[in-house]
Amino acid sequence: MGGQSIDRRDALRYIGIASVAATFPGFTRWTFACSPDDHLQSIASAPASATPHQPLFLSSEHFRLVEHLSEMIIPADDTPGAKDAGVAEFIDFMLANRVPVNARGDLRSTPDAIRAGEDAQIRFLAGLNWLNAHCKSEFGGEFLNITSEQQKSLLESLAYKSKFKPTTESGRDFFQMLRDYTAVGFYTTKIGLESLGYPGLRTAWPKMPGCTHPDDPEHVHLPESGQHTSASLRIVK
Repeated sequence: MGGQSIDRRDALRYIGIASVAATFPGFTRWTFACSPDDHLQSIASAPASATPHQPLFLSSEHFRLVEHLSEMIIPADDTPGAKDAGVAEFIDFMLANRVPVNARGDLRSTPDAIRAGEDAQIRFLAGLNWLNAHCKSEFGGEFLNITSEQQKSLLESLAYKSKFKPTTESGRDFFQMLRDYTAVGFYTTKIGLESLGYPGLRTAWPKMPGCTHPDDPEHVHLPESGQHTSASLRIVK
């Protein structure tokens, strides 16, 4: 579906969010583009694993549905899409570990983050169930069993304001949530970063930065808030 491009600032934020998944060994397709491991840099051309992915949070039926939905949001054309990038695996991992992707710095503590992640789990499952229930009511079958035209029509009624319908109001928040997870999962893979046309992202941040104070793990000698110099607050562009 159109309109899924993101800007450079969002791409950098997504890289930070997705780094939490980078060391998980259970992915068969999804791989973090900024991993320092050389063998991961060829993921775009590597064949998919023959071992099926084992979902951590989603049921197998829900996993297949998420894989299909994410591919509809970012389909393969002349370049690979969400399915090739393993986006459904990423979404399953983030949900299992209670990591929301649409929180923009408003989580003040670890308990706040956990609550937001638990809320994301509940809302996501409720959204998938709503989607299937709505399809049964409108088309006589669950989402994966209706025609491609019916699927497209329904998602467009959730995605585009000009096509909103009163009967789909409950699904709009879910679709936005799904789109956020899909964008994060896709644009943090090598496939996704290359599709952005920002080659500098790979060279500017080839791997996750480590702590810059290894001799002071408790950070007790860092200046207090308000004492930082202007140089220490500069953002490299």
